[in-house]
Amino acid sequence: MDNYILISTLNDFIFCPYSIYLHNVYMETDESIYYATPQVRGKIAHEGIDKKTYSTRKDDITSLPVFSEKYGLIGKIDLLKNKEHLLIERKYQIKQIFQGQIYQLWAQYLCLKEMGYQVEKLAFYEISTNKMIPVELPNEEEFKKFEDFLIQFRMYDPSKKIDIIKSKCMHCIYNNLCDKTEVSNVYT
Repeated sequence: MDNYILISTLNDFIFCPYSIYLHNVYMETDESIYYATPQVRGKIAHEGIDKKTYSTRKDDITSLPVFSEKYGLIGKIDLLKNKEHLLIERKYQIKQIFQGQIYQLWAQYLCLKEMGYQVEKLAFYEISTNKMIPVELPNEEEFKKFEDFLIQFRMYDPSKKIDIIKSKCMHCIYNNLCDKTEVSNVYT
């Protein structure tokens, strides 16, 4: 399982590959050192899923560990509404859906399919507005891009120079711990 990619890191990799390295360095430390308000809010909103207290419906599956041997992925889903064949990724607030978030949902979908679950629909659910946002199942071309992305992820070398994008660095929770940028964090 050492070569498996954590599904939760797919969006982080697109945001900044180096942030995954920093996450691994600091993951055994107190989260309050680097968590900002959005992460704290998201973690609190996610407790019902993580503790499996979100739903008592027998056909709802929450916080299910998933994996794909074919794609080398491992993680957890938020919610699978088995009766509707609907996979849902819950977020506290969604101002914009990023490609990495879609890749996370697709990765969960691929894992579930490989594990024998029937999934026909995908969606994000915005907790703060009680809004469901449908997402199309990936087509053949999108699958290819996703597979290419997984190759890039596996080939990443954190010792190499990275492109500093100030607008991203400003919003990175690891900004104050990063040795690659001098940009000030918006959360301090």
